[in-house]
Amino acid sequence: MKRMILAATAALGLASTAMAQDEVRLQLQWVTQAQFAGYYVALDQGFYDEEGLAVTILPGGPDIAPPQVLAGGGADVMLNWMPSALAARERGLPVVNIAQPFKTSGLMLTCWKDTGITGPQDFRGRTIGVWFFGNEYPFLSWMSREGIPTEGGPDGVTVLKQGFNVDPLLQRQADCISTMTYNEYGQVLDAGVSPDELVTFLYEDGGVATLEDGMYVLEQNLEDPAFADRMVRFVRASMRGWKWAEENPEAAAMIVLDNDETGAQTEAHQVRMMTEIAKLTAGSNGELDPADYERTVATLMSGGSDPVISMEPVGAWTHAITDLALQ
Repeated sequence: MKRMILAATAALGLASTAMAQDEVRLQLQWVTQAQFAGYYVALDQGFYDEEGLAVTILPGGPDIAPPQVLAGGGADVMLNWMPSALAARERGLPVVNIAQPFKTSGLMLTCWKDTGITGPQDFRGRTIGVWFFGNEYPFLSWMSREGIPTEGGPDGVTVLKQGFNVDPLLQRQADCISTMTYNEYGQVLDAGVSPDELVTFLYEDGGVATLEDGMYVLEQNLEDPAFADRMVRFVRASMRGWKWAEENPEAAAMIVLDNDETGAQTEAHQVRMMTEIAKLTAGSNGELDPADYERTVATLMSGGSDPVISMEPVGAWTHAITDLALQ
């Protein structure tokens, strides 16, 4: 009898091992919202389960820097804007882009029309709200390309370190602020401002757009075949989630709301956000376009005496994961 019990226990142990899922921890760049809908959809719809993955999605916030979390071992993969990731790589953190769900940038400046601003040439002498924590790099590169100092004065711009809200514009503390097409711009309109009172400048239109919301891992981890296999499955399931979200924006927004433990998001805002996000992920199957990468690097290196990165990165991205994930 004892032998039978031991044999049964061993069999159960083997079965449990066979059914065990591989863990993946994903660090978001910001709080739970439709900006990350593809991952929440993949979790909700069982796409990760089908790939044998137990995925934990870690929300971000104003005091959370994804590169630091990744460096400290708190996550296996992070979402980051490429300027932030490449700057971290140049500083010694060997992050590698393994997939790029976002094809188009949603970053723009939103200004009061009554300031008389009609183009970048009118930024001189103005106060402009800029996000930091790595989000300032596209702006600094843009100003450098335009030859506009960022230390204030009549010939430069005064940079206001902007919180993640639109108060500086509404309170007239700034002539322009940073906004995303899918988020803060809508918040300005929700505050009762008419689009006719505003003028906007898309980074895409200015030729200084950089890649946003890519998936990054530590280079040394990719040398582990088991880790690389997990990332292949993770990317494949995540891209299924993104395409599902594009086709079902309202349902995807509701899935995001179901995962928002803070209860701070509203249905109307998340549906609007997901509708705009779908425009940015459209056209991407997850594989990084080398031309988009080169454009981003060129923008970041065009910083005059103070570029965001001082040399062209080597080994900062790979198709090894998407080549297998997209088969």
